[in-house]
Amino acid sequence: MALTDNLTGERATFVTHLECSLTGERYEADRLQGLSQAGRPLLVRYDLEALGKALSRDALGARPTDLWRWRELLPVRRTDSIVSLGEIETPLIPIPNSGGPNVLVKDEGRLPTGSFKARGLVMAVAMAKELGVTKIAMPTNGNAGAALAAYATRAEIETVVLCPDDTPEINVREIAAQGARVYRVNGLIDECGAIVGKGAAEGLWFDFSTLKEPYRIEGKKTMGLELAAQLGWRLPKAIFYPTGGGTGLIGMWKAFDELEQLGWIGSERPKMFAVQASGCAPIVRAFDAGEEHAERWENAHTVAAGIRVPKAVGDFLILRAVRESGGRAIAVEEAELVRATAESAVQDGMLLCPEGGATLAAWRNAVAQGWVEADDEVVLFNCATGLKYPLPDQSAALDKHDLPDLASL
Repeated sequence: MALTDNLTGERATFVTHLECSLTGERYEADRLQGLSQAGRPLLVRYDLEALGKALSRDALGARPTDLWRWRELLPVRRTDSIVSLGEIETPLIPIPNSGGPNVLVKDEGRLPTGSFKARGLVMAVAMAKELGVTKIAMPTNGNAGAALAAYATRAEIETVVLCPDDTPEINVREIAAQGARVYRVNGLIDECGAIVGKGAAEGLWFDFSTLKEPYRIEGKKTMGLELAAQLGWRLPKAIFYPTGGGTGLIGMWKAFDELEQLGWIGSERPKMFAVQASGCAPIVRAFDAGEEHAERWENAHTVAAGIRVPKAVGDFLILRAVRESGGRAIAVEEAELVRATAESAVQDGMLLCPEGGATLAAWRNAVAQGWVEADDEVVLFNCATGLKYPLPDQSAALDKHDLPDLASL
């Protein structure tokens, strides 16, 4: 099997410690950890010098192209902790008609449970299993809850998921279908998170909220690792990423730094564009104001449920990556993201989710503003299959007893 080749039981790992993303304080890696003492996410650190001596870029390139090819850059110590459902390398799809000649969509909808949440949750669940967690709770806007339910069920970990009561219906049902207990809450995701946090404080479960455990970032960083390998160990001019909690953007930025330290890529970085909807844009507001942290966005609303996150615990990490890259935080209007989603499907056959549509709309705005050139190579992240979202009925009826001129169809 590709994900275990020649690995059995406990294996060598290059993890050295965990580190507070705000203060740099060190924490032990092989014990259950939540946020740091400063209340901020913990980052996994590796002995990259030793890793580079043990694994060459060519050796990595000879492996099957799944998520677990990156195992030396991942935290799981035991192969029997892995709970894989088949995490493939996702393709880069050009959209020349609705986008531009060098616009590529990284289609994360091909992953298990149909979204990029599989990357983070497979890693977080594997580590929870390894560290002896028996019960998990998490807030979700939909796709993360589905991924958690699938992997936790496979790992035989009891799971409770809380979601806003207007979460897309298919997400709510798939969470329950895959073995979790799901509850609809009359509030937004951060309010669901507060309930999860209350239960965790009472010792009822471990809190799996975004960035409140260290390992979801490690799964999400594989997007950046994959992207570099797919492009021949270089990076695109810009990345447009739908940003709610921002784990993937933070993870990719970490991945690029690790790859450079290994000597596998150079120092050049893509401009990172954090894409939000105008109805919920706390990162954009903080970016425009020059702030390091983002205040909670009140009355958050957007059809792109995955980026309807009023407040992100990793806000300063998102803003830091965007600014260091020379990128921007961009808010798109609801009509723009809906139109971009529809046009990608009609013009290029690429059925984006609403969050993916937001990245296409943001790219168009960035070109119009001169932040990127129309022919720059850019990557848009489509974070889930568009089949998970309501689609307009544009069909017409035919009466088999009274057919019209078929040439008119």
